[in-house]
Amino acid sequence: MVGFSSGGTGTRLRLSLYIDGASKGNPGRASVGVVVRDARGKVISEVSRSIGRATNNQAEYKALLYGLEEVSKITDNRLGNVDLLVRTDSQLLYRQMTGRYRIRNKILIGISVKVQTRLKQLGSFNIEHIPREQNTYADRLANLALRKRSC
Repeated sequence: MVGFSSGGTGTRLRLSLYIDGASKGNPGRASVGVVVRDARGKVISEVSRSIGRATNNQAEYKALLYGLEEVSKITDNRLGNVDLLVRTDSQLLYRQMTGRYRIRNKILIGISVKVQTRLKQLGSFNIEHIPREQNTYADRLANLALRKRSC
């Protein structure tokens, strides 16, 4: 688990963000699944959305971006009071976000810049890699959006 904290005082909102991206083809039709949980693990928001044509890695990054936007909506843009734990089953996303791998793809760099801008607004941020078995809800939402699109 890797992240940052900006310190601060006052009431903190602890949230967990589970994210997943899916793509039929690489690139191909793509979608994202996002689940936001409160400190007790209760689901407080979810997103299942088609994102057009993208690679799987682009979909994973878009899932993170849409997840951060969802957290922003939930908190009325009061991100400075949010302690966020992002949970992903994407090793590439995790390793790039923690600085273990460089981001070389220009599209991923562009999405990453937007993600980093959002992350800097948070009170604290951590990211951890989880097994797929712990990310089934977000995976199901991403695949639901893919199926809806193909009907």
